[in-house]
Amino acid sequence: MITDAAGSAALARVDALHTALTQIVLEGGDLAGIAGEVARALDAGVLVTSTDGRERAAAVTEAQRELLVTHDFVDPTGRVRVERIDARGAPVARGQVRALRVAAGGTDLLRLICLRAEGEISATDVQALERASAVAALLTTREQAVAAVENKYQGDFLRDLFLRRAGDEQYVVEHARSFGWRLDRPVVVVAAEIDPTNEPVSSGRRRQFQERFSAAWRQVSRELGEGIPSVDFSSEVVTLLPVADAPTDAGTESLAGHDVVRRAVTAVAGDKGGGRRPFSVGVSRVAESLRELPDAYGQARRAVEVGRRVNGGGSTTFFDRLGIHRLIALVPDTGELAAFAEDVLGPLAQDTSEAADLRETLRVLLDTNFNVAEAARLQFFHYNTMRYRVSKLERLLGPLSSDPHLRLDVAVALRVLEVTGRS
Repeated sequence: MITDAAGSAALARVDALHTALTQIVLEGGDLAGIAGEVARALDAGVLVTSTDGRERAAAVTEAQRELLVTHDFVDPTGRVRVERIDARGAPVARGQVRALRVAAGGTDLLRLICLRAEGEISATDVQALERASAVAALLTTREQAVAAVENKYQGDFLRDLFLRRAGDEQYVVEHARSFGWRLDRPVVVVAAEIDPTNEPVSSGRRRQFQERFSAAWRQVSRELGEGIPSVDFSSEVVTLLPVADAPTDAGTESLAGHDVVRRAVTAVAGDKGGGRRPFSVGVSRVAESLRELPDAYGQARRAVEVGRRVNGGGSTTFFDRLGIHRLIALVPDTGELAAFAEDVLGPLAQDTSEAADLRETLRVLLDTNFNVAEAARLQFFHYNTMRYRVSKLERLLGPLSSDPHLRLDVAVALRVLEVTGRS
């Protein structure tokens, strides 16, 4: 009889929680309200995260959060390692932590995490969490629908700005304020793209990756400061990160914005767990005014493209650090670039293992200013072997060791091959 009474009380508590959560949604509440109500009803800590562990809302004490950190459920950037927590639970000190999927229409939306420092999370608690999960799914679906419309409108506005057709500066600044954006300050334009993969991925799944990626950039932008635009352009996320007190001295200008960009990239990437996809980033020079934003966006686009070709995926490339690649990237005719490389390098421009081997030797010789002994040491060749290679290169290309202008042409041609992906 006592068991029946306890069970009835537990079910009543679950029903009361469901009613309270439904009221939160009807009154326009958010995930923080849901987390707080569940934490109060269950007398436990509650976290709501993205599917890859990015915190969206929390109702936990400092002691409860410290427990998660101590037991390695949180990475150094604050990402909850959701892949280590499931519905069966994991031990935490003398208690337990559990995670439930929040899903709707077959789409994985969030994770609802419950932590109890003393004692296990009971079956009745899990029932309450399942009710909360259903309500959170309803709220999140509604928020996503609203966000999709807002992002489309904001994205169109930012595209118009980059195409110089958004209107006069005063209108642009005032209209941006209606989005909560600040455009009247120096910024760097950041273009971020998920790296392509050879694994088969459906269009729906790819869109989920992009939406999660875009949400991560928006959340990190909010954490970095107020008024930071971050918009999903379907295949890329574009963010305008503010540069405080941008330097005007030519010797230090190249460093402007580097720190805030690296903090943003680190926060978005986390420890790369939880199903996060690798991505590449391109960063413009500092845009001091609205008039410079279109050019800055072009710089960011070129930086991410060149950076991926030269350094591979997962790279962060600053336009002002591209060196000669920056000039090469400004040439729109890739056919002309390829023709230049073939004219200068001749057979060394071919896509063969022998040509690639000789190009590597040529790079080392150029880096050492044609110091044959040093080049031989770096390539682990006998000195006479390197002398033979120098002779072969000069038969193919001309008097490299004595003609500085020819060496310059060859060095540029090698960089062209890097930019065009044939290095």
